[in-house]
Amino acid sequence: MELSPLTALSPLDGRYAAKLATLRPLMSETGYMHRRVQVEVAWFIALSDAGFAEFAPLSRAARAYLQSVVAQFDDKDCAAIKAIEKTTNHDVKAVEYWIKGRFEGQPELLAAAEFVHFACTSEDINNTSHALQLKSARDAVLLPALAAIADALRAMAHRYAAVPMLSRTHGQTASPTTVGKEIANVLVRLERATRQIAGVPILAKMNGAVGNYNAHLAAWPDYDWEAFARRVVETPQPHGLGLTFQPYSIQIEPHDYMAELFDAVARANTILIDFARDVWGYVSLGYFRQRLKAGEIGSSTMPHKVNPIDFENAEGNLGLANALLRHLAEKLPISRWQRDLTDSTVLRNIGVALGYAVLAYGSLSAGLAKLELNEAALAADLDHAWEVLAEPIQTVMRRYAVPGAYEKLKAVTRGHTVTREALHELIRALEIPQAEKDRLLALTPGGYVGKAAELAGRV
Repeated sequence: MELSPLTALSPLDGRYAAKLATLRPLMSETGYMHRRVQVEVAWFIALSDAGFAEFAPLSRAARAYLQSVVAQFDDKDCAAIKAIEKTTNHDVKAVEYWIKGRFEGQPELLAAAEFVHFACTSEDINNTSHALQLKSARDAVLLPALAAIADALRAMAHRYAAVPMLSRTHGQTASPTTVGKEIANVLVRLERATRQIAGVPILAKMNGAVGNYNAHLAAWPDYDWEAFARRVVETPQPHGLGLTFQPYSIQIEPHDYMAELFDAVARANTILIDFARDVWGYVSLGYFRQRLKAGEIGSSTMPHKVNPIDFENAEGNLGLANALLRHLAEKLPISRWQRDLTDSTVLRNIGVALGYAVLAYGSLSAGLAKLELNEAALAADLDHAWEVLAEPIQTVMRRYAVPGAYEKLKAVTRGHTVTREALHELIRALEIPQAEKDRLLALTPGGYVGKAAELAGRV
């Protein structure tokens, strides 16, 4: 059976393949191999500039050629490396051999070929490659997708800042808010979580087989290899890797930053699960309608249905993403002694975890774009919930020291259908200043929203 979107085992490469086109070049096997080539080339060029008599600085033409090898790397190049790997049974060694193979016809590079992968362990290449993949995926895909959701939420928070809505604490009618304020709550949470994602430093090490520069110092005992490794890691691209240097490690970079990053993404996802469920409920209540799409079918037997599928898909895929992200965060920082291989196969699933998250972000954005507010439904709900004014009435009674204020309101509202007329009768009988009575008599459920509109308008 040929592999295609119809035969793919994972829906990320099958049903949803087209929706993950931005992530695939970064987190696929080709993306991984591309970064390995980038790291090997950066290390090789840096060695030529280290001042060693045995490896003179490369010419401008040689550097340009090497950079073109990185820039033009494609699926065919990845396939060529995988073909070499069938013999070596070692993927990083296959990368080394492939790069040396690209030196054919380049006398200057052929003369220095033994400096490819010089003093490196495989994990020097792998950990930096994973770091480059994650940095690109975060900065070019995750953060823009989250920013698009935040932009949509901000626009809705401002547009609906003053539209009153009945709250439902514990699922029961409660003090009103506004639609914009409820969306603003989500926006503020999401923006904080997004800042935490963006703020995680992406670490990388280049210190040899067990983190001590053993092989490096065997070759040049008096050279400051730690400073050299730091330069390669931290110098911005294209001359370096543009990452944050990790000075202490075993054979592998400890992956603590990965756990921090995945936990941060999972927190953002949890906020969005909470939001997706709430919007699903608001659609069910009729607070929001969904714009129709020509030809779309909501049910195979019930033609009237317009299902909130975007929010349901988002919730499901965010759950899958978090299950994987949390396993990655818990497993990756653990390694037996100086290293074991359990991290290797797990790391190859980073793209899967992020893929489900990106898929969900797209569903949420699509769902938000379809929503239309049904202000009539919101107003009708409020008009049938006069009991929510028991709170302001008893609070004003407390201000004027009316004995048993809470208890009196509880007696006439709890478990009862409360009408405007019944509340007004109660207010008129209160022993409070007439101006306060008039203020309470003018109050409606839709007007009892506190600072909601102001809070929503300033996010």
